[in-house]
Amino acid sequence: MRTLTKENAQGVAKHLVAAATLLEDDSDLALAHAEHAARRAGRVAAVREALGLVHYRRGEFNDAIREFRTAKRLSGSNHLLPYLVDCERGLGRYERALDLAASPEARSLGEADNIELAIVVSGVRRDLNQPEAAQMVLRIPALERASKQPWAARLFYAYAEALLAGGAEGEARDWFAKAIDADVEGQTDAAERVDDLDGLVFVDALDEELDDSIPDDAGSADASDDLSAVASGVAVGDSPQASDVPVDEPVTASTEPAESPREQDAAAPSDSDAISGSLTFVDGSEGDKS
Repeated sequence: MRTLTKENAQGVAKHLVAAATLLEDDSDLALAHAEHAARRAGRVAAVREALGLVHYRRGEFNDAIREFRTAKRLSGSNHLLPYLVDCERGLGRYERALDLAASPEARSLGEADNIELAIVVSGVRRDLNQPEAAQMVLRIPALERASKQPWAARLFYAYAEALLAGGAEGEARDWFAKAIDADVEGQTDAAERVDDLDGLVFVDALDEELDDSIPDDAGSADASDDLSAVASGVAVGDSPQASDVPVDEPVTASTEPAESPREQDAAAPSDSDAISGSLTFVDGSEGDKS
C-alpha cells in the first residue's frame, strides 16, 4: 500500500474492511467491494489476495486461483499455497492438487500454513476414497500438542473427518469433541457433528440445498479470518465501519494490462464517483445517484 497515495490507500483500505465485514452475510456486496479495491490498487499483493479470498469463499475457484497466483507473483510469498491446493480440489483436479502440495514451494511454509496444507491434503485423500492416507497425513506432531492454538480446532476436526471416513465413528466422535473444546471462535460445526453421531437430528427449514459437485468442505479454510487479517494489515488510520463505505461504481474484471502504481493513483476512482440509478449501501439503505 506504500506505493499508493495516502488518499487512495485509505479508500482501498475502507473497501477491504467492508469486504471482510460483509463476506459471511452478503458475499455479492463483499465481492463488489473487493473488486473495487482491486481496480484502485491492482498491483498491491494484499489487495489481490483479498479478492482471491472472497472468490474462494464463494466457491469461485478458477477466479480465486487467478488472484492468488497474482498475489504470489507480486509478493514472492508462498503462504497462499494451501488455498491454491484447495481450489484445485474444489475443481475436482485431485492429482494436480497433490502435485502442488508436494512442490518445493511447500518447504518454505510456516507452521500454521503447513498445518492448513495437511488439512487440505487430507481432504483430497478422503475425496479419493483413501481414508487411511487421509489419517496418516494428519498424524503430525502438531496433532499431539494442539490445544487452543488458532489452527487446533480445524486440525482436530479434519482428523475426526478422516477417522469417520474410515468407519471409526467412536474415535471420530472423540476428536470432534476435542474440536469443540478448541473452537473458541466457532470456526467449525463440530457440535453438530457430535449430535449427528449421537443420533440427535435437528431440522432447519431455511437450509438450502448444497451443490453436490463440490466437496463438502472444499473452500472451507478460514477465509473470513484471513480476509479480516489482510484488511487490518492494509488499513490506514481509524478502521472504518462497513456502513461508511458505499460501492460507487460498477465493478467488472479488467482485461487491460496492469497499471503502474503512479497510473493507478491517477486513475483511481474516488469514493464520490457516481453512476446513474439506485445505489445500495453496505447498511442496506438506498440512495438515488442521479
